[in-house]
Amino acid sequence: MRAFNEADNPPPTGFLDRFVRHFQTPSYVLAMLALYALAASALGLALTPSLIIVGRWAPQLWHWDNWMRWPVLGVLCGGAAFLWGFTLLIVVPVYNFVLPTRMRAFSGGYFSAAAVPWYLHNGLFFLVRFTFLPFITLTPLGNLFLRAMGMRMGLRARISTEFLSDVCMITLGDDVVIGGSAQIFCHFGGGGRLVIAPVVIESRAIIGEKATVMGDVRVGEGATILAHSVLLPGTRVGAHERWGGVPARPISHEEWEAYKAMAFTGEPLETSA
Repeated sequence: MRAFNEADNPPPTGFLDRFVRHFQTPSYVLAMLALYALAASALGLALTPSLIIVGRWAPQLWHWDNWMRWPVLGVLCGGAAFLWGFTLLIVVPVYNFVLPTRMRAFSGGYFSAAAVPWYLHNGLFFLVRFTFLPFITLTPLGNLFLRAMGMRMGLRARISTEFLSDVCMITLGDDVVIGGSAQIFCHFGGGGRLVIAPVVIESRAIIGEKATVMGDVRVGEGATILAHSVLLPGTRVGAHERWGGVPARPISHEEWEAYKAMAFTGEPLETSA
């Protein structure tokens, strides 16, 4: 990607956009402080039911005059921690719905009003991704949370990873399988440029373990992306195709059969000169 030039930026959309572009450092500091404040309030609200329960029962347990108070207090605190996590699954989508987090496709500078929804949406999502999401991945609650955050998802989608970003820009068809530790995100850039573009994975497609899917990628119906592969921005995978590698490329039927034969026999893969 070529170096970003401010002349490539779309025209400013209003006062906020002009302010962010002109006062970049103050805008960054203000946005950071605002996100910290939002995160603190969301975490605090989610913690409230747990504090009520612990505050109600912990003082009584503390005065038990035998060793049983310690494991019982431990179980109480452990249950309160899970209650906090489940409450966070409600609080964060509510914040995401109320706040200006409606992301749209964009190509321009980092410092732009268009980046604000992207910043807020991911900041809120990461509160769950880096805390409680691993506990509900591969459960119905995991899919419900992703839907609540804006992911468009068909029937029976199986998502085995929490390494997601920009989830409101991700669309999954019916019976899609996302392998463990796969990464899907809808942005890329560098050198001051930010590009936000959707990811669409059509029905019955399979994204292999630890594969990476970047923004502006479309995976066709019934396609397979092999483990550890990387789909770069702009990639279009056709229906029922098999892709693999870094960067990923189409794998023909003959090549795939040769790979399978090598795996079973241990013989080196023959390649044409």
